[in-house]
Amino acid sequence: MAVQTGLGEPRGPWFISPQLDPDGRGNWDVPGNGRGPGGRRRPGRLLAALAVVALSTVSGAVAGGVVAGRDGTPGPAAASAAPVPAELVTAAQRTVPGVVSVLAGGGASGASANGSGFAVDDQQHLITNDHILAKAGGGPVTVELPDGRRFAAEVVGREPRSDLAVLKVPPSAGLAPLPLAKPGATRVGEPVLAVGSPLGLSGTVTAGIVSALDRPVRLGNNRHTAVQTDASINPGNSGGPLVNARGEVVGVNTAIATIDGTGSIGIGFAIPIEQVQQTADTIIGKGG
Repeated sequence: MAVQTGLGEPRGPWFISPQLDPDGRGNWDVPGNGRGPGGRRRPGRLLAALAVVALSTVSGAVAGGVVAGRDGTPGPAAASAAPVPAELVTAAQRTVPGVVSVLAGGGASGASANGSGFAVDDQQHLITNDHILAKAGGGPVTVELPDGRRFAAEVVGREPRSDLAVLKVPPSAGLAPLPLAKPGATRVGEPVLAVGSPLGLSGTVTAGIVSALDRPVRLGNNRHTAVQTDASINPGNSGGPLVNARGEVVGVNTAIATIDGTGSIGIGFAIPIEQVQQTADTIIGKGG
């Protein structure tokens, strides 16, 4: 499968649709597959595969422009912007200072991966995704703070089954820990922000809502339930927080649905805060 430059590889967790059989196959046509003998439809895999949101190095400029209608006049998107709720502005201001870019690998193996992470306590423990470290082949880990300072990070512990890892930086980093949402408090429809370093653009904030709860996903060989959101998530957002309008972390951004590996299509997934807190407490308790 051809992959667009800078978007990483669309391989990793697969979306498990309720309409599919346990092996991930259904009984309808997939474009390009045709029909089987006797007019019966061939089974086919769901087109939208979950891409693990990881490495992101971008070259070139980010272009912007005016959306024009068919008659050449500005379309609705250019006429006016939707008002941003004041609480989301405040939530972004509170969250960004506690979010870092995670740079893993680049040692003797040559493998490297970029992602995001966030401070979870006053001891400067950081939560991120394990798959970022896995892709780097156990190489050194560096975190870059919002102010541009860089610190070598200690890997306190990893939990591949939940795709979570805990890092630690020196006290001099002075990162502000992010508050965690109460277990079971997340609601479908509530506004959320995804914060991280998509495609290497640190401190990026995107907005959306909680689209669904308890969505079945496969992380590696393990099945989990995730928070689904339409906030834009792209490679490099891995390990970053999904926060509510109060600035509380409701999940860790981990995977996206893509079509032919072309990036965010508005279906992203985050590890629920209940799982995050349980795993992080266990890792920190063991590793200090």
